[in-house]
Amino acid sequence: MIFPVERLKARAAELGFNRLGITPAEPSPYFDAYLRWIDAGMHGEMGYMARPDRQARRRDLNVILPGARSLVVVALDYGDVLPADVLNDPSRGRIAAYAWGQDYHDIMTPRLETLAAWMQSEVGGTFRAYVDTGAILERSHGQAAGLGFTGKNTMLIHPRFGSRFFLGLLLTDMEFDEYDSPTQPATMCGTCTRCLTACPTNAFPRPHVLDARRCISYLTIEYKGWIDPVLRPLMGNWVFGCDVCQDVCPFQRFAPGASETALLPVDVDRAAPPLLDLLALDEADFRARFGGSPLARLKRDRLVRNACIAAGNWGSDVVVPPLLRLLDDASPLARGTAAWAFGRAASEEARSVLAARIDFEPDAEAKAEFARILG
Repeated sequence: MIFPVERLKARAAELGFNRLGITPAEPSPYFDAYLRWIDAGMHGEMGYMARPDRQARRRDLNVILPGARSLVVVALDYGDVLPADVLNDPSRGRIAAYAWGQDYHDIMTPRLETLAAWMQSEVGGTFRAYVDTGAILERSHGQAAGLGFTGKNTMLIHPRFGSRFFLGLLLTDMEFDEYDSPTQPATMCGTCTRCLTACPTNAFPRPHVLDARRCISYLTIEYKGWIDPVLRPLMGNWVFGCDVCQDVCPFQRFAPGASETALLPVDVDRAAPPLLDLLALDEADFRARFGGSPLARLKRDRLVRNACIAAGNWGSDVVVPPLLRLLDDASPLARGTAAWAFGRAASEEARSVLAARIDFEPDAEAKAEFARILG
């Protein structure tokens, strides 16, 4: 049986999704570009992006679901309007807008499964639901389903809704009475290069190509190790993700913001928490404050690492006491990054503290951070 699209879109709206598009389950036209990106090593340490089995699934969706015929792509808007002076305050650690509220996986996945169960009850069919979790090139399929065009910042951008929206997908063996098609050109960026020039770390070697190894979002979220000291001063006060390339996009002025209240921050401290609070986090504090949010996957040690970098970029002497305490932290990553920040914020006299501790630092990489500051 062929399912009527209008009924599907009406049911998706009832479940809270803002838009829905349907496209045949065909390989992404950008698959070869994805392979070139992997070959260039621009995925950094995201090894799952390069795994042969994941590549096979992206090449042929039938590897995921035999007999796959269609992809249902849904969009859920996020974001809110908060004072720029708060977000850019160097005494605060800035969090990307998508992570201001509840974890979007927990919101979208049950709704996608409800949508799939409803269709199954109507006509049967088999489904696989994904919310940023499967080996699927979501943005490319979202473009094919008419949900936007690919910007020079690699984001999927809708000309009337901007780029602040999550994508969810249902891969199914069902067919529909009509399919959406891209309603925009492949890109509508024209000669605009605001996103490319605004990127603090120059993470775009050319339009439509992102080198994750230099991206603040990758560095603060995906990367588990010691962030390149050359990049640290460029990261500003970002402690989880980055919105710069979206904020400067002209199409972003049309973004409607979140209609789902669970995606909104409870207060400004949820979007830009004071750095002194982040530097003082222990495991229990971290779980209490960020449990159930996208930050939970980061773990406490990496968030403290990121907060130390932001504190070093702030450079105020008020961060010296908490950084000094972190020099005794159980985490080598926290100790070493705190040493880097301490060296930027503390006086020359205070650096004698690092000189006195360096011989007692047991971790080789943390010790290298001490040595770097001491010259």
